[in-house]
Amino acid sequence: MHSSQTYKKLIVFTSRFPFPLEKGDKLRAYHQIKELSNKFEIHLISLTEHNIKPKDLQELKTYCKDVHTFKITNLSKWIGASVQLFNNKPFQVGYFYNWRVHKKVKGLLNKIKPDHIYCQLIRSTEYVKNYHDCPKTIDYMDAFSKGIERRSKNTSGLKKWIFRMEYQRLMRYENSVFEYFENHTIISEQDRKYIFHKNRDEITVIPNGVDTLYFSKMTCEKTFDLVFTGNMSYPPNITASKYIVNEILPDLPSKTTLVLAGVNPAREIVALGGSNVIITGWVDDIRKSYCSAKIFVAPMFIGTGLQNKLLEAMAMGIPCVTTTLANNALKAKPNDEILIADDKHTFVEKIKLLSENDELYNSISKKGRDFVNNNYHWKPITEKLIDLILV
Repeated sequence: MHSSQTYKKLIVFTSRFPFPLEKGDKLRAYHQIKELSNKFEIHLISLTEHNIKPKDLQELKTYCKDVHTFKITNLSKWIGASVQLFNNKPFQVGYFYNWRVHKKVKGLLNKIKPDHIYCQLIRSTEYVKNYHDCPKTIDYMDAFSKGIERRSKNTSGLKKWIFRMEYQRLMRYENSVFEYFENHTIISEQDRKYIFHKNRDEITVIPNGVDTLYFSKMTCEKTFDLVFTGNMSYPPNITASKYIVNEILPDLPSKTTLVLAGVNPAREIVALGGSNVIITGWVDDIRKSYCSAKIFVAPMFIGTGLQNKLLEAMAMGIPCVTTTLANNALKAKPNDEILIADDKHTFVEKIKLLSENDELYNSISKKGRDFVNNNYHWKPITEKLIDLILV
């Protein structure tokens, strides 16, 4: 942490405490805070659904002047979401809102007197949107509304109706909240086009990066053929995992092995386990999961944003097969830096191609790694955010 004499006060407001790095929004917030701390005096305000471990708290105190956390209880979350039945705000926003916490946040804003507020995700905006004593930046991160719309297509009955309603509410809220912030950021051009505001072209695209020193090529025994990683309670990851096991694996040689690695595996994920499908749950070093397999497979048909899992796998030199949807945000060259498949037959074809063609395997491995190393370092990426805040 640097001297407060030189740096402007920046409040970073997050809906989850940014450590440990088991979810995409946490990873983005943590690495941005790390870079922002070189230019600003950081005051972190985080909501949290869990008790924060002292070592995790200390990790953020390394980069922040002070850290304030507010626990949102299960009762509070459900009351907050239920209240939205009587207005037009998204359930997602109500779920993370608590008026008692809001009162304490107001007190902190008046005490800290920030020069700028950086708010991550629309579900945090109710706490700061009406504070007008300094400029504010909203990081949409991705288009929540589009992600919910895609998920609604895979449901039926009451659940489908709720998802459709939430999609409409999110779309309106993403539009209306735009007006409360001077600056706006998002993770990809693909996501920006799904924010339905007349000035959406003013939203600055700031992608995620990857720690290429940490996620670098490793030498280890390849004990699995395929790997997929992620938060295994997140619906798009559950859908992708089921697709690999139920659609892709049956058309591959019977001895093909798969590891599904990631935190909080849902019951649906656990049920996929078998002699050739290993479910790890949380792993202390996710690099070992990437390194243990020959090919990274990511059949992402729903969800939004830029997939950190692809950045990490490619940085480690693991050839990747993914969808057009996922690569639209990534922008790697198909058949050169990455392989693309949008149906099970093409996934099977590409996986077999990589398995049987050493020259192609090594080429995709090297070019994919070079692509990520040349385009997705956190430092230059976050410079765009720093410039935006300093204006």
